[in-house]
Amino acid sequence: MSERVGSKFLDFGKHDGLIAAIVQDARSRRVLMIGYMNHEAFEKTITSGRVTFFSRSRQKLWTKGESSGHYLNLKSIRTDCDADALLLEVEALGPGVCHAGYESCFYTKLENGRWIKADEQAYDPDAVYGAKR
Repeated sequence: MSERVGSKFLDFGKHDGLIAAIVQDARSRRVLMIGYMNHEAFEKTITSGRVTFFSRSRQKLWTKGESSGHYLNLKSIRTDCDADALLLEVEALGPGVCHAGYESCFYTKLENGRWIKADEQAYDPDAVYGAKR
């Protein structure tokens, strides 16, 4: 076990200061989404207990659920052997995490050479985010 704690152990230097963060439901073990964290997002996640990411498109921090109410409460956090990716086990509050209205962002699968929707929508995204997302 390493003596290093918190973000000092993690390698933010490889990908423009970002680390991939895979989000998994702590009970079902289903992968819900992937986001990216910088040092500040990681620290905010640890201190608040709610998962916060760095938005690459908006170039700012965002806490999952701040507009939908579908927060991700952190249950545990692991890193890979290179300390440059994270696995976050969470309790998902709300019917889904995907902005398209699904429980998981991974609702599309390849079947017989075609991409199909493998899941039903869990909620109406227009009702949560408005028609203009």
